[in-house]
Amino acid sequence: MLLHPTSLQGPGIGDLGDSATRFIEWLHAAGQGHWQILPLVPVDEGGSPYNGLAALAGNPLLVSPDILVQEGLLGPEDTREGVNFPEDRVEYPAVLPWKEGLLREAYHRFTEGAAPGLRSGFDRFRRENAAWLSDYALFRALRAYHDDIPWVEWPAEVRDREEAAIEEWRARLAGEVAEHEFQQYLFHRQWESLRERAHEHGLRIIGDLPIFVAHDSADVWAHPEIFRLDDQGRPTHVSGVPPDYFSESGQRWGNPLYRWDVLRERRYDWWVRRFERTLQMVDLVRVDHFRGFSAFWEIPADEPTAVNGRWVRGPGIEFFREIERQLGKLPIIAEDLGLITPDVEELREELDVPGMRVIQFAFDGDPRNTHLPSNYDETSVAYTGTHDNDTLKGWWAAAEEGERDQARKCVGSANPDVWDFVRAVFASPADLAIVPLQDLLGLSSDARMNTPGRAADNWTWRIGRTEPDIALAERLRSLTEQTGRLHPSLDMGPR
Repeated sequence: MLLHPTSLQGPGIGDLGDSATRFIEWLHAAGQGHWQILPLVPVDEGGSPYNGLAALAGNPLLVSPDILVQEGLLGPEDTREGVNFPEDRVEYPAVLPWKEGLLREAYHRFTEGAAPGLRSGFDRFRRENAAWLSDYALFRALRAYHDDIPWVEWPAEVRDREEAAIEEWRARLAGEVAEHEFQQYLFHRQWESLRERAHEHGLRIIGDLPIFVAHDSADVWAHPEIFRLDDQGRPTHVSGVPPDYFSESGQRWGNPLYRWDVLRERRYDWWVRRFERTLQMVDLVRVDHFRGFSAFWEIPADEPTAVNGRWVRGPGIEFFREIERQLGKLPIIAEDLGLITPDVEELREELDVPGMRVIQFAFDGDPRNTHLPSNYDETSVAYTGTHDNDTLKGWWAAAEEGERDQARKCVGSANPDVWDFVRAVFASPADLAIVPLQDLLGLSSDARMNTPGRAADNWTWRIGRTEPDIALAERLRSLTEQTGRLHPSLDMGPR
């Protein structure tokens, strides 16, 4: 099942509390073995987990206020004041200051002696994660002090991380820095507890690792030497993809590109820490834009679109082999969608990792189309759709008649519904089959998570009052059993 925690129920935004626990129990009752999420990183008002404020930190917005009440860090009245949020979407500009206020109050009470049992764990967390945590917390404190303007617009001595200036600001903002470290500790505690609950119910968590990071992030500010920046910290070249069937001007993502030569000399140390941190939090990792490790589209930063770019060779197999030498075999899924060339396939096959197949891309009339369920191989991970796709219901409503004819033949129904496509994916040879919850709920296009190329109104969908019930679990479990996909640890029947 694919569902990001922000889409769960909760005040203003889904969190790691009761709604997440209920979802795990529902997945268990439905006979499922994997829960796939999006990146867990902290976000700005845009809400995009692919444009996070840090690559190694957790999203404090996911911290459950109810759990903080149980731990004595908040009072029941704190979580009720000012709460007037919609149930079916996340309004980040409103949720951010409200949640930050709760977390600030929780930290204040902690410093005043509340929840003393957390002190030793907090101290240990700070020591064990100092390599990334101290820079992240200082970045967040400095960003708030400078009214959330991008770090390249900070005073030059802070922007350029001059040693004396950093020491001065770290002392000046010591309280704010510690508060952000404490927020990360709260996230860590709640996430680890939830993941343990998932494991107890036979579930593995599939995380997500974007290849690029946001320019206005702790990572680029703290490690400018590994990114292609000018002497004022601004990108010289940025990421994207070239023009294609979906966009005449391509997609200009705007992330800074890596200095792979510098990273290679350092044995990819930053990437090693990133993979290591991610795998501490999840069981498998979907590597976004996998093709960028073979070749990436380089766009001069002053170009307004992605048209005038060029393909540049990426770090390739050497990159992954070095990380595996340090961390062991990587449990990854390669996101190999879009324009895939033979070199990308060769890289994936040499690593012996699965790629992705999406049934919505299958019906162009080509019998060799790799997204047709009959063409999936056992190493595939098959989807009815991803976070970037329309829902099945929305896709079907917009599909052209020729595409519909091909789809009808594939699923064997003259008037297919979403469950016919789910069945086709589940019945395929793919080792793993994943369905967004929106598809099982039969929701229309207004429930899609993201529309690529659209700047606003993404990442906001929530289940609201449509939380899946036991009848839906039983139907999904039945289909899972019929297609031979019931997880071995789940054959005892629904709880």
